[in-house]
Amino acid sequence: MANKHVAPEPPETLQDRFRDAIAPRTLLLGVGVLVLQFAFILSYIGAFHSPTPHRVPVMVVAPAQVAGQVVDQLNGLPGEPVLATAAADEESARQALVDGDTSGAYVIDPSGQADRLLVASGGGTALATAVEAVFTKLTAAQHRNLNVDDLVPAQSGDARGLSGFYLVVGWAVGGYLFASMLGIAKGSRPATFPRTIWRLGATVPYALASGWGGAVIAETVLNAMNGHFWDVTGIGVLVTLSAATVTIALQTLFGVIGIGLTVVIFVILGNPSAGGAYQPPLLPPFWRAISGWLPNGAGTDAIRRIVYFNAHGITHSVGVLLAWVVGGVVVTLVGSALFHRSRPTSA
Repeated sequence: MANKHVAPEPPETLQDRFRDAIAPRTLLLGVGVLVLQFAFILSYIGAFHSPTPHRVPVMVVAPAQVAGQVVDQLNGLPGEPVLATAAADEESARQALVDGDTSGAYVIDPSGQADRLLVASGGGTALATAVEAVFTKLTAAQHRNLNVDDLVPAQSGDARGLSGFYLVVGWAVGGYLFASMLGIAKGSRPATFPRTIWRLGATVPYALASGWGGAVIAETVLNAMNGHFWDVTGIGVLVTLSAATVTIALQTLFGVIGIGLTVVIFVILGNPSAGGAYQPPLLPPFWRAISGWLPNGAGTDAIRRIVYFNAHGITHSVGVLLAWVVGGVVVTLVGSALFHRSRPTSA
């Protein structure tokens, strides 16, 4: 049998080998990851590189003939580090401080040279330190003495008041990782509308376990915060649900790219603006403006208010968390319904 001549295959080029190893879609995703990396660096350094107090609420306790002058002097400081108002008396100023409605109370001694500054480091040690620095400089310029009294100190196991922030970070990470896992296992977009319902339903027991487990670790195991177990658990459930439902919503709308968008919301924007190491009044304008409207900032504020301020003023933060949860559910259901209506698929 005669041998047939077989033409040799042309040698693979370097470009052919690259395409075989890395698909164009993978390359685009890699570029997207690089962009997220740069955004992460920009956001964290931008938020933390130069903490400066801006319009921090403080109250002035002084005789009527002096209080107005001191308030005007404080509000006229370069850069507007504080927003001062006159208090009716020391008792009302103290109450505002322990309720978390103000960050400091400056009590002037009309008959001597020793003034007092009341602070609440449980609301954030960086913020309390910044307030103390402002008044230390002010009283030194006037050749007066200043004694500092911390009315709401951080708990012994909550160094620098950061435990609540890291608890919220853990809940948020768990929420979006769980939702991302569901997407990886069964496809970013649920194949059928009933699967969408089941996927959303699966976030509920996970969030309950997440909130409870975080509270156990923070309170029972580490004693970082004490006496507010079920309230802390409830905030944990809401934070976890907000991260999970928003992740599912973004995956439903944008596929795998939705995971990257979740990282933008909860990691790149949410964490540095949450008020952990530096509280919102110390952050630059952009991060300060978004802090209370993202789940990270709302969750951190809620935990601080529960642990240190008897849950006073918590309504806004809880409302923000609920809005994100409801928004995630609604967007997921509407997006899934529209997607399957326009592009029917088999189960």
